[in-house]
Amino acid sequence: MKLHKEGNTIIPGFVIGVIGIYLLLVWLIPLGIFKLVLGGISAIFLFFVVAFFRVPNIQVPVGDDLVIAPAEGKVVVIEKVMVDEFLEEERTQVSIFMSPLNVHINRAPVSGRINYYRYHPGKYLVAWHPKSSTANERTSICFETSNGVRVFMRQIAGAIARRIAFYKEVDDKVSATDEVGFIRFGSRVDIFLPLEAKLNVKIGDKTTGGETIIAHLR
Repeated sequence: MKLHKEGNTIIPGFVIGVIGIYLLLVWLIPLGIFKLVLGGISAIFLFFVVAFFRVPNIQVPVGDDLVIAPAEGKVVVIEKVMVDEFLEEERTQVSIFMSPLNVHINRAPVSGRINYYRYHPGKYLVAWHPKSSTANERTSICFETSNGVRVFMRQIAGAIARRIAFYKEVDDKVSATDEVGFIRFGSRVDIFLPLEAKLNVKIGDKTTGGETIIAHLR
Protein backbone atom coordinates (compact mmCIF):
# COMPACT_ATOMS: atom_id res chain seq x y z
CA MET A 1 0.00 0.00 0.00
CA LYS A 2 1.39 3.38 -1.00
CA LEU A 3 1.31 6.05 1.70
CA HIS A 4 0.88 9.80 1.26
CA LYS A 5 3.76 12.18 2.02
CA GLU A 6 1.62 13.90 4.67
CA GLY A 7 2.08 10.78 6.80
CA ASN A 8 5.89 10.85 6.72
CA THR A 9 6.15 12.69 10.04
CA ILE A 10 2.80 11.71 11.57
CA ILE A 11 3.04 7.92 11.28
CA PRO A 12 6.49 7.47 12.97
CA GLY A 13 5.37 9.72 15.83
CA PHE A 14 2.20 7.68 16.37
CA VAL A 15 4.15 4.41 16.24
CA ILE A 16 6.65 5.59 18.84
CA GLY A 17 3.90 7.04 21.04
CA VAL A 18 1.69 3.93 20.95
CA ILE A 19 4.61 1.58 21.62
CA GLY A 20 5.79 3.80 24.50
CA ILE A 21 2.33 3.90 26.11
CA TYR A 22 1.93 0.14 25.62
CA LEU A 23 5.25 -0.65 27.33
CA LEU A 24 4.49 1.74 30.18
CA LEU A 25 1.06 0.26 30.86
CA VAL A 26 2.35 -3.32 30.59
CA TRP A 27 5.01 -2.42 33.15
CA LEU A 28 2.41 -0.88 35.48
CA ILE A 29 -0.20 -3.62 35.01
CA PRO A 30 1.68 -6.89 34.22
CA LEU A 31 -1.39 -9.10 33.60
CA GLY A 32 -1.33 -11.57 30.69
CA ILE A 33 -4.88 -10.89 29.47
CA PHE A 34 -4.30 -7.15 29.78
CA LYS A 35 -1.24 -7.40 27.54
CA LEU A 36 -3.25 -9.21 24.87
CA VAL A 37 -6.15 -6.75 24.96
CA LEU A 38 -3.90 -3.70 25.00
CA GLY A 39 -1.76 -5.14 22.20
CA GLY A 40 -4.85 -5.70 20.06
CA ILE A 41 -6.17 -2.19 20.66
CA SER A 42 -2.77 -0.69 19.86
CA ALA A 43 -2.49 -2.66 16.61
CA ILE A 44 -5.98 -1.60 15.48
CA PHE A 45 -5.26 2.05 16.29
CA LEU A 46 -2.01 2.02 14.33
CA PHE A 47 -3.74 0.31 11.41
CA PHE A 48 -6.32 3.10 11.16
CA VAL A 49 -3.66 5.82 11.41
CA VAL A 50 -1.66 4.24 8.59
CA ALA A 51 -4.83 3.62 6.52
CA PHE A 52 -5.76 7.31 6.83
CA PHE A 53 -2.72 8.21 4.73
CA ARG A 54 -3.23 5.56 2.06
CA VAL A 55 -3.07 6.54 -1.62
CA PRO A 56 -5.55 4.43 -3.62
CA ASN A 57 -5.36 3.64 -7.31
CA ILE A 58 -8.13 5.41 -9.22
CA GLN A 59 -9.84 4.95 -12.57
CA VAL A 60 -10.21 8.47 -13.99
CA PRO A 61 -13.36 9.02 -16.11
CA VAL A 62 -12.86 10.66 -19.50
CA GLY A 63 -14.82 13.70 -20.71
CA ASP A 64 -14.20 17.41 -21.21
CA ASP A 65 -17.53 18.36 -19.61
CA LEU A 66 -17.06 16.38 -16.39
CA VAL A 67 -16.76 17.70 -12.86
CA ILE A 68 -15.08 14.91 -10.90
CA ALA A 69 -15.28 14.42 -7.14
CA PRO A 70 -12.34 16.18 -5.45
CA ALA A 71 -12.59 13.96 -2.38
CA GLU A 72 -13.77 10.63 -0.99
CA GLY A 73 -16.75 10.83 1.32
CA LYS A 74 -20.49 11.42 1.49
CA VAL A 75 -22.58 14.10 -0.21
CA VAL A 76 -24.21 16.03 2.66
CA VAL A 77 -25.37 19.27 1.00
CA ILE A 78 -26.83 20.18 -2.39
CA GLU A 79 -28.34 23.66 -2.53
CA LYS A 80 -28.36 26.96 -4.37
CA VAL A 81 -26.26 29.61 -2.59
CA MET A 82 -24.75 33.03 -3.19
CA VAL A 83 -20.97 32.91 -3.40
CA ASP A 84 -19.88 36.30 -2.08
CA GLU A 85 -16.17 35.60 -2.47
CA PHE A 86 -14.51 36.21 -5.85
CA LEU A 87 -17.40 34.99 -8.04
CA GLU A 88 -20.17 37.09 -6.46
CA GLU A 89 -22.96 35.08 -8.07
CA GLU A 90 -25.39 32.27 -7.34
CA ARG A 91 -24.04 28.75 -7.59
CA THR A 92 -25.10 25.18 -6.87
CA GLN A 93 -23.19 23.98 -3.82
CA VAL A 94 -22.26 20.30 -3.48
CA SER A 95 -20.58 19.40 -0.18
CA ILE A 96 -18.65 16.20 0.50
CA PHE A 97 -18.02 15.22 4.13
CA MET A 98 -14.86 13.20 4.78
CA SER A 99 -14.81 11.08 7.94
CA PRO A 100 -11.49 9.98 9.48
CA LEU A 101 -11.97 6.66 7.66
CA ASN A 102 -11.96 8.29 4.20
CA VAL A 103 -8.97 9.07 2.00
CA HIS A 104 -8.21 12.76 2.59
CA ILE A 105 -6.42 13.60 -0.64
CA ASN A 106 -8.05 16.54 -2.45
CA ARG A 107 -8.04 16.56 -6.25
CA ALA A 108 -8.77 19.08 -9.00
CA PRO A 109 -12.42 18.66 -10.09
CA VAL A 110 -11.74 19.94 -13.63
CA SER A 111 -8.83 20.61 -15.95
CA GLY A 112 -7.74 24.21 -16.37
CA ARG A 113 -5.94 27.01 -14.61
CA ILE A 114 -6.09 28.12 -10.97
CA ASN A 115 -7.08 31.78 -11.12
CA TYR A 116 -7.85 32.39 -7.43
CA TYR A 117 -6.62 31.13 -4.06
CA ARG A 118 -7.09 32.41 -0.52
CA TYR A 119 -6.57 30.98 2.97
CA HIS A 120 -9.10 31.94 5.68
CA PRO A 121 -8.40 31.37 9.40
CA GLY A 122 -11.51 30.42 11.33
CA LYS A 123 -13.32 28.19 13.78
CA TYR A 124 -13.39 24.39 14.02
CA LEU A 125 -17.08 23.56 13.97
CA VAL A 126 -18.01 20.00 13.05
CA ALA A 127 -17.64 19.72 9.28
CA TRP A 128 -21.34 19.01 8.65
CA HIS A 129 -22.43 22.17 10.49
CA PRO A 130 -24.28 24.54 8.08
CA LYS A 131 -21.96 27.44 9.01
CA SER A 132 -18.70 25.50 8.60
CA SER A 133 -18.47 26.52 4.93
CA THR A 134 -17.98 30.18 5.86
CA ALA A 135 -16.99 30.12 9.57
CA ASN A 136 -14.33 27.40 9.75
CA GLU A 137 -10.68 27.54 8.80
CA ARG A 138 -10.68 27.01 5.04
CA THR A 139 -9.11 27.67 1.69
CA SER A 140 -10.92 28.96 -1.40
CA ILE A 141 -9.79 27.98 -4.88
CA CYS A 142 -11.18 28.77 -8.32
CA PHE A 143 -10.45 26.57 -11.33
CA GLU A 144 -11.11 28.00 -14.79
CA THR A 145 -11.44 25.59 -17.71
CA SER A 146 -10.17 26.26 -21.24
CA ASN A 147 -13.77 27.19 -22.14
CA GLY A 148 -13.87 29.89 -19.47
CA VAL A 149 -16.11 27.95 -17.06
CA ARG A 150 -15.18 28.58 -13.44
CA VAL A 151 -15.55 25.93 -10.73
CA PHE A 152 -15.11 27.21 -7.17
CA MET A 153 -13.94 24.92 -4.34
CA ARG A 154 -13.36 25.17 -0.61
CA GLN A 155 -11.26 22.92 1.64
CA ILE A 156 -12.80 23.15 5.10
CA ALA A 157 -11.27 22.04 8.39
CA GLY A 158 -13.50 20.07 10.76
CA ALA A 159 -13.68 19.74 14.54
CA ILE A 160 -10.51 17.64 14.73
CA ALA A 161 -8.81 18.77 11.53
CA ARG A 162 -5.95 21.13 12.24
CA ARG A 163 -4.06 21.27 8.99
CA ILE A 164 -5.17 22.15 5.48
CA ALA A 165 -2.52 21.70 2.81
CA PHE A 166 -2.81 23.16 -0.70
CA TYR A 167 0.05 22.36 -3.06
CA LYS A 168 -0.67 24.63 -6.04
CA GLU A 169 -0.43 28.37 -6.75
CA VAL A 170 -2.39 30.91 -8.76
CA ASP A 171 -1.77 30.51 -12.52
CA ASP A 172 -0.76 26.85 -12.14
CA LYS A 173 -2.32 24.57 -14.74
CA VAL A 174 -3.94 21.35 -13.55
CA SER A 175 -5.59 18.32 -15.07
CA ALA A 176 -8.79 16.90 -13.63
CA THR A 177 -8.03 14.59 -10.67
CA ASP A 178 -4.51 16.02 -10.12
CA GLU A 179 -3.67 16.01 -6.43
CA VAL A 180 -3.95 19.60 -5.18
CA GLY A 181 -4.18 19.27 -1.40
CA PHE A 182 -4.82 17.30 1.76
CA ILE A 183 -6.75 17.80 5.01
CA ARG A 184 -6.34 15.90 8.25
CA PHE A 185 -8.32 14.45 10.19
CA GLY A 186 -12.03 14.62 9.28
CA SER A 187 -13.18 17.51 7.12
CA ARG A 188 -15.24 18.68 4.17
CA VAL A 189 -14.90 19.93 0.60
CA ASP A 190 -17.46 22.24 -1.03
CA ILE A 191 -17.82 22.60 -4.80
CA PHE A 192 -19.74 25.55 -6.28
CA LEU A 193 -20.99 24.81 -9.78
CA PRO A 194 -22.64 26.97 -12.45
CA LEU A 195 -26.42 26.80 -12.07
CA GLU A 196 -26.77 25.23 -15.52
CA ALA A 197 -24.51 22.28 -14.64
CA LYS A 198 -26.31 18.93 -14.69
CA LEU A 199 -25.85 17.19 -11.34
CA ASN A 200 -24.96 13.52 -11.26
CA VAL A 201 -25.18 12.98 -7.47
CA LYS A 202 -27.74 13.33 -4.70
CA ILE A 203 -27.57 13.78 -0.93
CA GLY A 204 -26.34 10.61 0.75
CA ASP A 205 -24.31 9.39 -2.22
CA LYS A 206 -20.79 8.09 -1.51
CA THR A 207 -18.03 9.56 -3.64
CA THR A 208 -14.59 8.33 -4.65
CA GLY A 209 -12.08 11.11 -5.15
CA GLY A 210 -10.88 11.23 -8.74
CA GLU A 211 -13.55 8.78 -9.95
CA THR A 212 -17.11 9.84 -9.13
CA ILE A 213 -18.71 12.21 -11.64
CA ILE A 214 -20.30 15.07 -9.68
CA ALA A 215 -21.81 16.92 -12.62
CA HIS A 216 -21.70 17.65 -16.35
CA LEU A 217 -20.91 21.21 -17.41
CA ARG A 218 -23.01 22.77 -20.17
